[in-house]
Amino acid sequence: MASKLTDDTIRKVWEMLRKGDHQHDIAARFGLNQGRVSEINTGKRGGHITGLSAA
Repeated sequence: MASKLTDDTIRKVWEMLRKGDHQHDIAARFGLNQGRVSEINTGKRGGHITGLSAA
């Protein structure tokens, strides 16, 4: 079962991406599809959260 993508989860995923963690590792940690992690990375998801910018 996939976890709900909350603003807090998006922030944590974004921070891990900026640290250089791999998308597949982040996806596994949060129970997400790797595509959702990619969407956070490119700004397609979570764009409403201030302080985050696309890679």
